[in-house]
Amino acid sequence: MALSPLPPLHTLVAFEATVRLGSFTRAGEELNLTQSAVSRQIATLEQSLGRTLMLRQHNGLVLTTAGERYLHRVRYLLEECADATARVMKHAGENEINLACSSGIAQFWIPERLSAFRQAYPDIRFNLIMRDGISTLSSFEFDVGMYYLKQSNIIHFDTIRLFDEEIFPVCSPEYLAGKEAFSPQELAQETLLVLEDAQRQWIGWQEWLDLNGLPPINLSNTLRVNHYPPLIELAIQGVGIALAWKRIIDRPLKQGSLVRACAASAQQGGGFYLVTPQQRHENRATKLFKRWLLEYEGLSPFQPLNSSPDMA
Repeated sequence: MALSPLPPLHTLVAFEATVRLGSFTRAGEELNLTQSAVSRQIATLEQSLGRTLMLRQHNGLVLTTAGERYLHRVRYLLEECADATARVMKHAGENEINLACSSGIAQFWIPERLSAFRQAYPDIRFNLIMRDGISTLSSFEFDVGMYYLKQSNIIHFDTIRLFDEEIFPVCSPEYLAGKEAFSPQELAQETLLVLEDAQRQWIGWQEWLDLNGLPPINLSNTLRVNHYPPLIELAIQGVGIALAWKRIIDRPLKQGSLVRACAASAQQGGGFYLVTPQQRHENRATKLFKRWLLEYEGLSPFQPLNSSPDMA
């Protein structure tokens, strides 16, 4: 059976959350998206269907007749999908791990570590799930995640801090054109690569400039991208300047395809964490990978699984 027509799944999730919570803003808070991002996802869904699903009125959102019919089926199917996913995940083998992370981490940080881990433990099977926000994941959907968090105490999840954040601008060596670096004031006049529809926790250019003592500035010379890896690729190609996280962006910096565009940096107090669902059984693969990764990052000495009675 061909799955057609079928709208993007994330638009259905946004639709259900918006109706259930009664606003784009509250749906965005649950999905860790901006209000405008949720609104655009609903618009995309309506364009795909060729139907108006909800009316934006002064007293809130009101479903159309088509929206009410569609919501009933969508909610049922999403619940069925979540239940089926949970059942499958519960029966994962001891040597299989579902690893979740953002697209930027998946492209720039995970490959080196997965390669090293798989060389040491070739029997472990990995499933990589890319989601740019931890709140968009079901606790049954993954075994361990790697995410940036402003705060470590998130409901239903255990966290282990791997390293602190440090955010600074990067560009290609060619973009600097012989200049040693830009000052924060000079950056505002350059082509800035902006991550559109960023997660609420992520820092943007206005916040970064503010943390470096600059007043609010009208950033007119920008290029907006709604996905982090192509935004970094544009920086590598010399199109403009992007914000990057230390440790996540180390590989292109070491390779020389990117350089720091400014000596200044910024922090908001957040960090990058290993995240595991509290109610999910940790199989052998998950325990092994967590122990190995902490040792790889220099946070603790690696201990074999059979060295501790509770890990047997």
